[in-house]
Amino acid sequence: LAGAFCIPLYVPYVLTGRWIFGRSLCKLWLVVDYLLCTSSVFNIVLISYDRFLSVTRAVAYRAQQSNTRQAVLKMVMVWVLAFLLYGPAIISWEYISGQSIIPSGECYAEFFYNWYFLMTASTLEFFTPFISVMFFNLSIYLNIQKRTKMRLDVFHEVHDQSFTEEMERSPEAKLSLKCCKWEQKESAETLDLSKSKAQAAASTSSLDAKDLLETSSESSRKPKCCNKKSCKTSASTLSSEKRVKIVSQSTTQHFRLSRDKKVAKSLAIIVGIFGICWAPYTLLMIIRAGCHGQCISEFWYETSFWLLWINSAVNPVLYPLCHSSFRRAFIKLLCPKKLKIQPHYALQN
Repeated sequence: LAGAFCIPLYVPYVLTGRWIFGRSLCKLWLVVDYLLCTSSVFNIVLISYDRFLSVTRAVAYRAQQSNTRQAVLKMVMVWVLAFLLYGPAIISWEYISGQSIIPSGECYAEFFYNWYFLMTASTLEFFTPFISVMFFNLSIYLNIQKRTKMRLDVFHEVHDQSFTEEMERSPEAKLSLKCCKWEQKESAETLDLSKSKAQAAASTSSLDAKDLLETSSESSRKPKCCNKKSCKTSASTLSSEKRVKIVSQSTTQHFRLSRDKKVAKSLAIIVGIFGICWAPYTLLMIIRAGCHGQCISEFWYETSFWLLWINSAVNPVLYPLCHSSFRRAFIKLLCPKKLKIQPHYALQN
């Protein structure tokens, strides 16, 4: 709208230095221009608030996500509030004050040099929205950081679990350990019996007793364990399963951390560009009104004015670039056939 209506009317005005389209079209141009710029700001606040709810109150947000009526109401309210901020003042200022201060061949709002009105309006149009957007996005970032820390704590807790605990939790490991303990007990009992027999036969033959004791000693040193191999196999299997589990969890945590950092980075870009595009115009507008246009060069004011329109041009590109959900929404709106055909090609490939 800004590119189709506001800029084409403003370019001849800048080049010639004279408004040639009449008083009525001048007022319409002013109303539309102020409306579009203000609604752009309020939409950024609404989107940031919506993202704030989706992150901090995910359950309640998902429950209300299918409520199209509420979403439409919020979008309509943005445009209504944007119009109420400047529209009535642009239309009725000269009638309330009793006269117009705009000379012939010029086109600007009647309150252009009214410092009190501009200070109040800029507070509602820039300072309050900018603080709100910073608050919402900072809350989103802190929430992401908190969740990431919790995930990493859980991951380290799982990673630090000992192999013994893993063995104790495993039914196969328990069975193998019981088997080994039972066979060790059996070996001990066999040793005791062998020693008794050896002592009983000591009076008959000292050589036989010596051989028997040596045999029993070897039995004690090398207790047979029929499931020793199975114990090792079970331990090896459990160790492999644990390594796979740890690698899987590590990959998941790395992916989530990377995604969270990307979200935080995109939020910083959006807030930064919003501030860069709006702060110069807002500050220069207030200063210009205070000194009645004598202390600010026309070049700098024009530059700051065009920054507002640049922001309106950048936003529709910036959001899809930063968020895949916006890209999908844009594709769905602009190229619905492409979205439907894409899975068909994916299946063929």
